Amino acid sequence: MTAQITTSGIPFDAQGQAEESRRRDLAMQAFVRDIAMTNAVQLEACVRCGLCAGACHFFVTTGDPKYTPIRKLRPLEQAYHRHVGPFAPLFRLLGIAPRVTAEELEQWQELIFDSCTLCGRCTLACPMGIDIADLVKQSRHGMFAAGLIPDRLELMDRTTKLWGSPATPAEDFADIIRETGEERGVAMNIDKERADYLVTVAPAELTEHTKALSDAAKVLNKMGYNWTYHSKGFEASNIGYLNGDIELQEKMTRQMIDTAVKIGAHTLILPECGHAYGAARWESARWYGEKVPVRVIHMTEFLDEAVASGKLKLKQINQTASLHDPCQLVRRGGVLAAPRNVMKALGLDLKELADAGAVGWCCGGGGGVVSNKRADPIRYRAFELKRRQVEDANAERFVTACGQCRITLNLGANKYKWDKKVDSLLELVADNLID
Repeated sequence: MTAQITTSGIPFDAQGQAEESRRRDLAMQAFVRDIAMTNAVQLEACVRCGLCAGACHFFVTTGDPKYTPIRKLRPLEQAYHRHVGPFAPLFRLLGIAPRVTAEELEQWQELIFDSCTLCGRCTLACPMGIDIADLVKQSRHGMFAAGLIPDRLELMDRTTKLWGSPATPAEDFADIIRETGEERGVAMNIDKERADYLVTVAPAELTEHTKALSDAAKVLNKMGYNWTYHSKGFEASNIGYLNGDIELQEKMTRQMIDTAVKIGAHTLILPECGHAYGAARWESARWYGEKVPVRVIHMTEFLDEAVASGKLKLKQINQTASLHDPCQLVRRGGVLAAPRNVMKALGLDLKELADAGAVGWCCGGGGGVVSNKRADPIRYRAFELKRRQVEDANAERFVTACGQCRITLNLGANKYKWDKKVDSLLELVADNLID
């Protein structure tokens, strides 16, 4: 791993010892391999209207045109026009679609990883229906193949391959679960041979957010369900999905779903993690075909169903609250009503933010940005958008249903000495169960 600076002064990281020409070729091969008919239509569709710029928190908070979302696709777009598009031979002959250089890829690392959270707000704004966020994620496949991703993310990638999680070795997982249960006085189910529900976790829950582990157990125990955590399939965040490491993405998805099948579980419950939802709920079918062998749901969906069925009764908090809508759960996943239903069941009077639901502003840390230390300055700029809206709503509580958003928002709060506590929806439910 080497931290370097491009000739134009832009920092980038590089892994491995490949020559620049080899890195370029590896990226191009991945770009071209991934371009399907749908991608081609989208890459041809852009009319350069600029509406995506006003939808991006990084552009809005900096005013810098380089952060315009569609611009982040330039290397992928060049590869398409030069090698795949209908006029590729002519474009190559006339020099209309020049070869993507290694330096361009190095410069674009900042745009593809540091200043894109894959939040999809630009996608929603695009009048041509271009899924810009998905194409940026696809661009990461080529960057990973070329060894051109941020060092912090590459370290998490290697750690996951070695340990089975970026947070802890798999062999330590059962001890963490057991110790958390003992500390909080909650019965924890670990590595059961048969269970109806397999509950998975996000890395932060194995470190600073361990309360979420016991709270999930507390809720499931209260309902009398047959459930388990399992050492063979516990890690849901899927760093391969964020990094563009397709092989690791498949491995992490299969570990969870195959474990669920092995123990006879009909439902796999994902943690309060947005990208876990995107990777497992929407992309698992690419590994299994048309039908995934188990039901995959987010913890928020599970809580909503539990409350709606009457199996979970909650005390009334009777306070006002604002909600931060996690992008991957709400905008990209369509889970808009569930968190609001649960908040209503808790007796919380919802004070919606100025931009809420599908058009809500990102926390600024998704897509691996919060783990990429180099991106801290621009991430803090984006946090200001959310802080202003929360303050304008003037609610007593501030709630979210994504642990990654919670981490990002708390980091911003610490940076700016903001005294607003960010509540986990799961933890609010667990703390207000009616005995």
